[in-house]
Amino acid sequence: MAELIIQTTKIKDNIKYLSAYFKKHNIYWSLITKVFSGDKEFLRNVLTDEVIKNIDSVGDSRLTSLKNLKEVNPAMRTIYIKPPAKIYADDIIKYADISLNSSFTTIIALNEAAKKVNKVHQVIIMVELGELREGINRTQLMSFYEKVFELSNINIIGIGSNLGCMYGIEPTYDKLLQLSLYKELISAKFNKELKYVSGGTSITLPLIENKVIPKEINHFRIGEAVFFGVSPLENKQFKELSVDAFEFTANIIELEEKKMIPDGIISDANIGHSAVFDTQDISGTSIKAILDFGLLDVDQKDIEFIDVTLNFVGITSDMLVIDIGKNKTKEGNQKYKIGDKIHFKPSYMAVARLLNSKFIAKKYL
Repeated sequence: MAELIIQTTKIKDNIKYLSAYFKKHNIYWSLITKVFSGDKEFLRNVLTDEVIKNIDSVGDSRLTSLKNLKEVNPAMRTIYIKPPAKIYADDIIKYADISLNSSFTTIIALNEAAKKVNKVHQVIIMVELGELREGINRTQLMSFYEKVFELSNINIIGIGSNLGCMYGIEPTYDKLLQLSLYKELISAKFNKELKYVSGGTSITLPLIENKVIPKEINHFRIGEAVFFGVSPLENKQFKELSVDAFEFTANIIELEEKKMIPDGIISDANIGHSAVFDTQDISGTSIKAILDFGLLDVDQKDIEFIDVTLNFVGITSDMLVIDIGKNKTKEGNQKYKIGDKIHFKPSYMAVARLLNSKFIAKKYL
């Protein structure tokens, strides 16, 4: 069985590093664990009291994941990081201490659900700043806050925005300054102090380092940088974070010399994906290996060969075919054999899919 290897010590070290970094810059932060889809073994291994003691909250976009967070550690402060579905208001109140919201109708439902269990639910209201994902229109901002301030069991603790996730709109100083100014306008008009201005994600980290972030931006929601050590803005390692906490390995289940191109009429019946081949090389052959995973587990575009001499040939639902050339080392010995493992570096999306696949083994180190 193909296997995802997870270096928990490196992840924990990244969390501790970012906690110290944010504390130095007077920034609150939420650890976003959605890549792990609420995997309880991960939660137990990584989210120890020592590791999370300097984190403001732990967040996810799936209710089942928040439920697992609370089961592993009932005292953990949780945040639901996408606008909730109205129908799940009761569950949001049960499993999330904070939620990000952009629908007044949904917030009313949250208020009613909170009343039933005698709770006050905390919300951060999201504002649209150009990404065209979640967020209320800026022209509605004051009237929206005014209505929510009147709700008995809702406590507005902040204002937030999402940038860089769908269209890749960069979180520039000017964009984030708008968010800061809206916070000031709300505080002045309603005489309410909003604790959080939540405008930061992994993509925003370089702005802190370059000292081009408004000082009012004081809350970050971080996932990718914790687990992969990079900021998506530049796709480079951020500071001293570890970038190799994950490795994916697959087993060679067949190893044969075969033709370079398919033999026969290619029809629309194919269900896989293949690399482009040179139709002029009709008589050429190479050594090909079949690995024990497929598209049901991960997209081949989201994984990189550690051995850069290998090449992708094709993938179906449950098998990947690769080209290993002459299958010889520099010394002329056989390089790979049946049963050997091929090693990959997985991306964020690859890890998310592999963790959700019941056909992939998970190994925590």
